[in-house]
This record gives sequence, C-alpha cells and structure tokens, in this order.
Amino acid sequence: MAEVCRLRNYDVTWRFISLTFLNEHRTDEAYTPDYRAVHRSTHAQLRVMAAVQAAHGNDAVARLYTELGTRLHVDRRRDEARADPAAFAAEALEAAQLPTDLAKNVDDESWDTLLRSETDLALARTGKDVGTPILTFHPGDASENSFFGPVISKAPRGEDAVKLWEAIEIIATTSSMSELKRSNRAALDFT
Repeated sequence: MAEVCRLRNYDVTWRFISLTFLNEHRTDEAYTPDYRAVHRSTHAQLRVMAAVQAAHGNDAVARLYTELGTRLHVDRRRDEARADPAAFAAEALEAAQLPTDLAKNVDDESWDTLLRSETDLALARTGKDVGTPILTFHPGDASENSFFGPVISKAPRGEDAVKLWEAIEIIATTSSMSELKRSNRAALDFT
C-alpha cells in the first residue's frame, strides 16, 4: 500500500479491524491462548492508532501503521509487543514522529467502541468469513466495492506493486467477483 501511495499519489483513508473482535466467537482448538494473546497485543496497538487518528489525522495513522508493521513483521518483534505493548507503541510513535505519551492508550478501553464499529463496518462490506486486510475502493461511489486481501507472500515493489494494485482495483470496481483464492505457496517474506 505504501509503495503504491508513493508512486501514484494514491489517497488512502485508514480504518481499523480488530482481530480480537473478529475472532471473539471462536472456541475451536486452533484458536490457542497464544493466538489470542497476539490478537490482544495488536488490539492494544489499534487503540493507540485510534488515539493518533483522533489527535493527528489520517497521515499520522499511515506513518504509525508502517512503523508498527515493520517492527511486527519485518523485524519479527511480536514477543516484545506482547510483553510490553506500551513500550512497543512508544518506540513506534517516536519513529513516526508522534508524541510517545499516546502509548498510554494501549489500555484505554474507551477506544473499543470505535474499533468494534469499524470492524463491523468492514465485515458489513465483505461478509463475515474474512480476515485482514479489507480494501474498499471508491467508498461512497456507485462503484464502491470491498475485498478481503490480497494476501501475498512477498510485497512487490515499484511498478509491479502498481500493476497488482490496478488489477485488484479493476476486479473490485468492474465485476461481482466474490472470491479468488489459492493456498499459500511460499513462506511470508516481509523484506
């Protein structure tokens, strides 16, 4: 997303999806206590992002998403995020040039109403049997359409990123496709 925005001056409105809320009904064995802990940890970071959006706007959310995503996925620091969500958030906030005191929001349940509302909106747009990301093209327009995905093993760069984005946008805005899927074929590579 960041690559496409950089190359095409694409305007994105960031919204939130809580995997904690998305999976709160699950009781199956696959949804282990460790899995739940990861979701609680990322939910804490969503509270911080909601506070950032309220105080500093959409562009600040984009910067923080990038900083958090780099630490969680590229640097593989999920254990640190779970161990001390506030310190983890403060580090990402500082790197995103935002006030580090916003990290105190990791425990602020008052943001949960907004996070639940945004999660519900995302699921209303796609249906309930999805995860993240959910992309909505042309919100409010007659051609508005939302998809779960794409989920990709390695993010393309440069014009390859733009080509993928344009292909997804064409599918979203010109067809009634409901699913396009195959199983993961390669290990995730966040480089």
